[in-house]
Amino acid sequence: MKQWRLTWPAIALVIPCLAPAADLDAARQREITHLVRQDCGSCHGMTLAGGLGLPLRPEALRDKPRESLVATILYGRPGTAMPPWAPFLSEAEAEWVVDMLLKGKF
Repeated sequence: MKQWRLTWPAIALVIPCLAPAADLDAARQREITHLVRQDCGSCHGMTLAGGLGLPLRPEALRDKPRESLVATILYGRPGTAMPPWAPFLSEAEAEWVVDMLLKGKF
C-alpha cells in the first residue's frame, strides 16, 4: 500500500479546506489553480493533455458525468496512481476544478 507524505505546501492547502468553500475567493482559486497545474500536471501532463494519467482537456472529459469527475478527484481511483484529493479539497472546490477543466481554464 502506498504511503502518502504530507509536505509543508500540502499541509498549507489543508487549512483553508476546513471551512466550506461555497464561494471561492480569488486567493483560493489561485491556490487550487497552482495545485492543478503542478500536482495534477505532474501525472496528467503539464498542459493536461495526458501523460501517466489520462488527458484532462475539455474534449477528453466531455462525455464523462460531472459527478463521476468530482468523485474521482475527491476519492481517487483505487489500484491506480490517482490519489484522493479530499484531504486537500472540499466537494465545492472539486466541483469548481471540474467546471474549470470542462471550460479549458487551466
